[in-house]
Amino acid sequence: MNTGVQLNALDPNSLGELKRLARADGQSNEALRAASKQFEALFMQMLLKSMRDATPSNSLLDSDQTRMYQSMLDQQLALNLSQGRGTGLADTLFRQLGGKDEGSAAAGGVDALPALARTGLGGKNGEPLAGVIRGAAISAAARRAVPVQTATPSASAAAAGSAAGEPAAGSSTLEARFREAVQHVREAGSAVSDKVRGFVAEVWPHAVEASKRTGIPPAFMVAQAALETGWGEKQMRHADGSPSHNLFNIKAGSSWRGHTIDRSVTEYADGRSHTEAARFRSYSSYAESFRDYAELMTRSPRYAGVLGQTEAGGFARSLQDAGYATDPQYADKLTRIIGGSTLRTVLAGIG
Repeated sequence: MNTGVQLNALDPNSLGELKRLARADGQSNEALRAASKQFEALFMQMLLKSMRDATPSNSLLDSDQTRMYQSMLDQQLALNLSQGRGTGLADTLFRQLGGKDEGSAAAGGVDALPALARTGLGGKNGEPLAGVIRGAAISAAARRAVPVQTATPSASAAAAGSAAGEPAAGSSTLEARFREAVQHVREAGSAVSDKVRGFVAEVWPHAVEASKRTGIPPAFMVAQAALETGWGEKQMRHADGSPSHNLFNIKAGSSWRGHTIDRSVTEYADGRSHTEAARFRSYSSYAESFRDYAELMTRSPRYAGVLGQTEAGGFARSLQDAGYATDPQYADKLTRIIGGSTLRTVLAGIG
């Protein structure tokens, strides 16, 4: 029975139902089970979001609208995956918090592993994410095989445990299991493609040099280059296929004397999108692209508010406020990339 766990991710009555169960006489066990399942659903949503962030999208259909509906789908999928057998996390939390088993919680419902494999996240058939969940499920099953000790351990046993530097008997805490859950999220976020790793590794030294001149954290500039070019895969190319090396999609004004490349681009005005022809600068290398970007940031008065920004949201908003891009979601997109697991994972490997 999945009482208390919403079947619709957009159902506003779910929390009210959970509160009702908690207040009802004789329903504490049922309310605890429901709360544990909602926690598992939240954890599953974190996993799915982490895997989405770690999977670069190069679809021609990728847009704010498709990403919004994808997020809604993931939210519902996380709820569905937490039903029935789930991953075992809800059952573990339920037992740890003192819930009394009244039959197996694993009977019926959705099996998380096949469902995750159908999401296509993280690789072929969703294998990396499914592997993470499988590890969590096995770990949870192993813990269920050992009865949770609720009695207070003797003083001698507690002392022996402390002396050994290990938790005393019966003190397998929720905190320890939460740390394990966080580790699984980190492992899920590590599924980054070689192309993304190669792109960041190639541009990172140039971002460090540009940072010395602008004061902008190099990770912020790498994130902006990733947003503008789809982690390097969507950078503008000339008719012969050669790259423009324009990582920041800087347009060529009347004062530009270098090479150029013409493209039709999507711009926004009064909240509406439209397509227009534009001319962009073309460089001989990524190093030249970063140098020109640093020149733009330090020489143009309109970007004075960008310099000195050390917080991701402030940097992104100041760029948008200065008119760097017309996309109304530009600051939000850039902030998500700066704080996302993909960039953190790659930079951890570089550092």
